[in-house]
Amino acid sequence: MPGKDLHVLILAGGAGARLGGVRKSDLRVGGRPLLRRVVDALGPLENPLLVSTGPGTPPPDLPPHAIPVPDHDQEHAGPIAGLAAAVSALERRGIRSGLLLSVAVDTPFLPADYSTRLVTALGSAPAAAAAWKDQLYPTNALWRLDNLAAALPRSASPKGLLSTLGAVTVNWDGPCDPFANLNTLADLITLQNRSREQGRALLHS
Repeated sequence: MPGKDLHVLILAGGAGARLGGVRKSDLRVGGRPLLRRVVDALGPLENPLLVSTGPGTPPPDLPPHAIPVPDHDQEHAGPIAGLAAAVSALERRGIRSGLLLSVAVDTPFLPADYSTRLVTALGSAPAAAAAWKDQLYPTNALWRLDNLAAALPRSASPKGLLSTLGAVTVNWDGPCDPFANLNTLADLITLQNRSREQGRALLHS
């Protein structure tokens, strides 16, 4: 791991419109809030954790080492606004180079090797994106800060941003999607069932 060169951003500013306006980070899967599940999966960090909060107020259960990063760029919305806010927050601290690892807050089964695999695969590329069986997850990615800052003004979506940068794709295999996310009530039910199945499997292992 690059240690002090790596900065981590959890994208947690979504309005949850398809869930009735519920803040996703507060939803629970397997008895734990989504934000806590992602924080735990990331493990120890050398730098403060950045949490994109969108235009609203920060989640009430931010971990002590986390810094809330509200949207500030009116020209962008959604994940792109969160990425832009994180870049600006780091620039205000004098940080303009290094790596930014982004992860969507609604990724309750984030794999333990998420950061290490992306860092290893990055090589000299400007960005690397996670995928499962070739299904791309553009918000789960690793970015070189200088390349990201330069490309943001020309991008309207994370997928377009990755394409602009010529990002490499890192595929995870296995029977279950480690980046399955939560956008609808049906997704929530599916993820809850998956959590229960995993719990039963652990009891019988």
